[in-house]
Parts: sequence; structure tokens; C-alpha cells
Amino acid sequence: MAATAAAALVASSLGAATVAVAAPGTLLSQGALTAASSSESGGLGPRFAVDGDRSTRWASQPGDDQWLRVDLGESHDLERIDLDWEAAYGKAFTLQVSDDGQTWSTVATVTDGNGSDQSYDVDTSGRYVQLVGTQRGTQYGYSVFELQVFGDGEATDPVDPPEWDDEVTHHEFQANCSFSHFAPDDPIVFPGEPGRSHMHTFVGNDATDAFSTSESLLASDESSCTVPQDHSAYWFPTLYKGDERIAPDIPMTIYYKSGIDDYTKVQPFPAGIELIAGNMMATEEDFRTAPGAVEGFECGEISKSWSIPDYCDPGTQLNVRYQAPSCWDGVHLKSGMMQTHMAYPVDGQCPLSHPVAVPMLEFKIAWPVSGDLTDVHLASGSDQSWHYDFVNAWEPEVLDRLVEQCINGGLQCNPRGYDLYKPHRGTVLDENYELVD
Repeated sequence: MAATAAAALVASSLGAATVAVAAPGTLLSQGALTAASSSESGGLGPRFAVDGDRSTRWASQPGDDQWLRVDLGESHDLERIDLDWEAAYGKAFTLQVSDDGQTWSTVATVTDGNGSDQSYDVDTSGRYVQLVGTQRGTQYGYSVFELQVFGDGEATDPVDPPEWDDEVTHHEFQANCSFSHFAPDDPIVFPGEPGRSHMHTFVGNDATDAFSTSESLLASDESSCTVPQDHSAYWFPTLYKGDERIAPDIPMTIYYKSGIDDYTKVQPFPAGIELIAGNMMATEEDFRTAPGAVEGFECGEISKSWSIPDYCDPGTQLNVRYQAPSCWDGVHLKSGMMQTHMAYPVDGQCPLSHPVAVPMLEFKIAWPVSGDLTDVHLASGSDQSWHYDFVNAWEPEVLDRLVEQCINGGLQCNPRGYDLYKPHRGTVLDENYELVD
């Protein structure tokens, strides 16, 4: 089933472009996934060496032993590799090719590089190409405007760019879901074992229990979410004040966003994918520095608190915000507590091990507690044990349309897929939550 979902996802992404016959001399590397031994900063990450823009670049940290790697997506017959160096060039380096990213063949060895634009004819095949530096030409690291790989491949004609010229400030839509029920169940970590988990607070699908699957959720029509086509299950540790369970008393905001810089490449969640954000065993330092942390705990004027505050101004509410991993390995829909099928983006793009960008979930939850909070705690343990779970059970056409309209389209949408500030862009669902043609 996972392999089928992955194949369908790839097929849907190819459907947006016209694929021509194989052609020699095709630029294969532009826009490909990349990785590097290091980057000077996020704005100088490896993806900037294959973006086709010579005003951007990859720059490594200082050090002779550094590398830049490109994943062409599949094996190709390769013909040429071009390097366009910035001032911080490589004096000695090799160019290597691999089919599996593990075993490498050297196709060019340079010992007298001078930083000029360089082109190397090659006669080999492979999926991965990497530049391996062994000696810098300056006191800085290595810096490359463009690494271009040419070969025999399917020349893809990109779709025409959208006609809209609106300024893009957001790329998201909301799913607003109210409190559903409490239960000591966890269908991801303890499937089929009712009562095995600590107490959880469930929103979304009202039928969620220890036995829930994506199929059973999709078959259930009862949900606390605004959009009736969202049958998904969302849950998180229950908050207690003393011995009293505290339920959110307003709809919870679940943002579906782009977690990568190129929001046009985000694809919908595959049917049935499961994910967990957060770490029950996290220390305060782990929680503070986690790639998914946004604001931590908030109330009133307090933000970026890595523990539940002892006091919140009366009348305010305790909030927590946290982001989920948004890069999928493209194969597995679940991996239990270990969550090895999901990863966070690195330097604005998905890593080679998890190449498929899916929506980045950001939970924003508010509880009606204020004043003295010294007896407020999570069912899961320490304040830093905060986490949340998700099983996708959206009706696929609706999720596809929302992702395309709002995330790929660079909008700030409400649950219907409507951007209040850009009404000319239309909507996905009408006032009755029916799909608009």
C-alpha cells in the first residue's frame, strides 16, 4: 500500500508537466535535491548551487575536506559537469558519480584549480554527482554559484507559471477543529491496545480510538473539524490543572504550511500517512532547540517559554505552538514511535533521505487556564514532553485542491481555501463546503 501511495504521488507530480523524448545535452541538475558537508548559513545552502540563479551560491564552512552532492532522481548517461566558482574556489578536488550514493567512481581529478569557470567532459552513468574538495584556494571554504550536470535525459517542459503577480507573504491554509474527547489511547504508538497510553485529548475525527486506521477514519462522517471532508485524527497529551482535565474551549488552529522555501513543490499528504511531532523524552534544551519548536508555551505577554509558566495574567489562555516534520521518505506511511519515515527540512529543502515535501503541520492549541499555573501539567510527564499525533484521512480531492490553491499558490487561506486579502484568487470550497469547479 505504501509503495502504491508513493507511486501515485510521483505520478501526480509528473502530470503537471509535459515530458519530451530523451535528449542528449539535457541539464539534469537544476532544481534537484542536494546535500553538503556543511553550509556557512541557511542562505548559502547547497540547493543554491543548482537553482539556475548566479546571484545565489553554496558556501561551505572553512576547511579543506568538504563536499557538495546532487541527486538527479534516477540514473542517467552523463556527458558533462560544469562548475562556476565564486571567489572562494577549490584548488584540489574530485568529481565523483554513484548509482546508490554509497559507492563512488571518480570521473575528474583536479590539483591545480584556479577558480575560473570549469567544464569537464565525462562518459559514465549515475544518479548522484558530488564535488569533493581536498584543498581550498583561499582561507575561506568552498563557494559555488552553479554546479551543472548534463546528460541524456527526459527533457521536461515546465508548466506555464501562474498569471497571478500577487506578493507572496504566506503559503498555508487552516484546519480548525474543536475538542472531541479524552481517552488513554494512541493508535500510532499502541495500536489495538486500549487504555495503554497516557491520557490524550482528541480533536477531529470523533471515532478515533486505539483501533483506528486511516480506512476506519475515512469511513466515519463524525468530525469536530470545520471542513467535513477532513476525517483525520489529531491528538496530544491532556493538560491537567491539579486532577482536572482541561479541554480546549475554542477551535484549535492547525496550520498546513510549506516547510521548505520552494512552496510550489509541496505535495499533498499520501492517504494514510501517520506522523508524530515532538519527543516525550526531551529535555528543556532539546525542546528549546528542536527543529519543530516555534514559540513554545505562550500566555499574555509571555512567549518562547520552554516550560509552562507558573503564572499567566487572569483572563488569558495558555497556548503552545510546535511544527511537525514535513519531509517524507516517499515509501513508508508509518514507522511507529521512531518516525524514521519523516524528517525536518535542512537549509530550506528536504534532505536526500526524505525527498518528498508534504505540508508542514503547525498546531496552535489554547487551554482556558490562567492565574496560578503551578499545578498545571501534561499527562505525558514533563512540560518538554509535549508532542502531537496525526493520521491523514482527508478526502483526497479536497486536500489536493487546498494544497494546490493555498500552499503552492502562495496564499493565506481559511479552511475553505479562501484568502480574504486576495479574493480574486477564488476558493476551493463554497459556503456549504462543496468543491467549487
